Amino acid sequence: MKAYLYVLNTLADWEIGYLTAELNSGRYLDKSKGPFSLVTVGNTLGPVTTMGGITITPDESIDNVTFNEGDLLILPGADTWMEESNKKVVDIVSDIINKNVTVAAICGATFALANSGILDNRKHTSNDLGFLKMICPEYSGEKLYLNQPVAVDANLITSTGLAALDFSYEVFKSTNAMKTETLDAWYQLYKTKDAKSFYALVESLK
Repeated sequence: MKAYLYVLNTLADWEIGYLTAELNSGRYLDKSKGPFSLVTVGNTLGPVTTMGGITITPDESIDNVTFNEGDLLILPGADTWMEESNKKVVDIVSDIINKNVTVAAICGATFALANSGILDNRKHTSNDLGFLKMICPEYSGEKLYLNQPVAVDANLITSTGLAALDFSYEVFKSTNAMKTETLDAWYQLYKTKDAKSFYALVESLK
């Protein structure tokens, strides 16, 4: 599986931190599923600056990426999603969402999907329904909006920006990147901070 992380200026570092750490290190991933790789992609190959002031130079331009069945596209939150420069990746989502590619969007990324009509026929969530309707004049998916931290509809995962851990859990679950017992222990460790979950996590890797 290839996991593609779309990077753009003002990217919200913390919203994808759990995902990038585990996908890049592979420490808890299910090794029987074969190699996993994390690839950063941008609108261009030019560097972007995250909200935390970290500079990221994309590995690939989104123009050069061919998405295959089973791949993952992560769309992080950012304050710049409504800029014209990001329309290219949103158009790509419109195509791959109907294929077996998992699309995971959190916080501001859900605004771009809503405004493009992608959320009109799929269960989804965002930061707030009222705010979503206010900033996305083309959005008409209110009846499918779920007032919960994370929503999963087949291969589409959407999340409020305040649920980075739950968002990551659903991404790992949907992609089967971790064994079930590993994922459950991993989630409980970060959710409860209980040491017994750490030992369960280590045990699950044996």
